Amino acid sequence: MAYFLQQLANAVPVAALYALLAFGYAIAFAVTRRADLTYGALFGFAGQVFLLFADFAWNRLWLILPAALAFAAIFALIYTAGAGLLVGRSVMRKLADTSANTVVVASLGVALVLMELSRIAANTRSLWLPPFFNTPLVLWGDASFPVTLTIIQLANTAIMLGLVAVGALFLARSAWGRAWRAVSDDPGAAALCGIDGRRVFVSAYALSALLAAVAGILATSYYGNMDFGAGLVFGVKVLFIAAIGGQTSPLQAAAGAALMGLGETLWSAYGSMLWRDFAIFSVLVLLLVLFRRERFQP
Repeated sequence: MAYFLQQLANAVPVAALYALLAFGYAIAFAVTRRADLTYGALFGFAGQVFLLFADFAWNRLWLILPAALAFAAIFALIYTAGAGLLVGRSVMRKLADTSANTVVVASLGVALVLMELSRIAANTRSLWLPPFFNTPLVLWGDASFPVTLTIIQLANTAIMLGLVAVGALFLARSAWGRAWRAVSDDPGAAALCGIDGRRVFVSAYALSALLAAVAGILATSYYGNMDFGAGLVFGVKVLFIAAIGGQTSPLQAAAGAALMGLGETLWSAYGSMLWRDFAIFSVLVLLLVLFRRERFQP
């Protein structure tokens, strides 16, 4: 029983990470209506930029660890949000009305560019952060098997879920959120109402990139590293997990992604790690096929 509770506890930070990623992805997908691998690449890019600037601040500027991490986080947010704004305005906005295959190919190209830029900047070195805030906190005191989570796991979970809650409130209550919903529902009708669809498109993409940057920074802070190929892996994974709850509804996408995180963690605890991704993606493909059939059923 204690082991099962520990796995449930372990699933909470993973579910929060997936929920934030899916929430941000759905914001962009609602206006693009195209499968986009760039989002996962921005997530990986943010983590790699965070590592690069943390290494620079620590070894070149001789800053203490908290200052080095804050320095790195600021630049990671700036670089990733800027990259998202550039890609949204100069690439995706011009391709959104073309074939879906065109957007997939373009997003794959952008993902490869971001991955290679970070690899070249790091001289193909795998940088690691020192562990911090890793003191375990006991959630359930069993003498033989206490259920624990570290401080950074709890802090990351609180920040990610807080961002999802604030983001949902912002989309529901703000004027920009109303414009975003109008453009995502019917761009033509929104234009007749005086809403600038292009501006909403680019700002939605930039907001999505900002959330990906925060998720990349928090994930790198916990794991200590971000692999150069993580962007492509997470790009495909987010594309699937957001579709569980609905790619055009950020809250539903976040809920579906959280369930995905729970299932992935439980499989890792009780199943074979070798077959984990195969099993998870097989279930996701099955769910997508079923949902698609249901959607077009007369």
